[in-house]
Amino acid sequence: MLKKIVVALMLSLMCGWGIGNAAAQEANTAKPTPDAEKAVNAYRLDFSVTELEDGKKINARQYSIYMNNDDSNEIKIGTRVPAEVKQGELQYLDVGTNIWCRIEERANGLAIHVRAEISNFATPEQDQSRPVLRQLSIKASSLAQLGKPLVLGSVDDPNSRRQFQLEVTVMKLK
Repeated sequence: MLKKIVVALMLSLMCGWGIGNAAAQEANTAKPTPDAEKAVNAYRLDFSVTELEDGKKINARQYSIYMNNDDSNEIKIGTRVPAEVKQGELQYLDVGTNIWCRIEERANGLAIHVRAEISNFATPEQDQSRPVLRQLSIKASSLAQLGKPLVLGSVDDPNSRRQFQLEVTVMKLK
């Protein structure tokens, strides 16, 4: 008799456990995760680095990158220049343009985070073993409006009457 009760209890526990697991598995498959619900949207970011002198545009460079929401990407263009740091010891310097960006969709708009570093030779005819570089760096975060240019930062050149501006325009792709 005791054996029958123990066997009946074990069977009911096993069946109850199996039903509980099946219900838990069904509940897990019925509810999609928040990441699965979120749609992936694609964007094109158009960057413009504008050089102004006395308020007049004298030069502009354009860069574009395609990316998905909640992603980060980078544009890098330039030259690796060997520089002698000690007698016979070379170190390579990256000279050019580097733009890193991240976009995040938020309830109140599109958050954009940008780091831009632009460097070039102070004078083109200088000694390449000990180059003198000019560099500007802008790190910015803001909310972007689709299709509208946004100036992320502006810096003055301390050696001239020039100013540099970094601008971005974000376009949503279909």
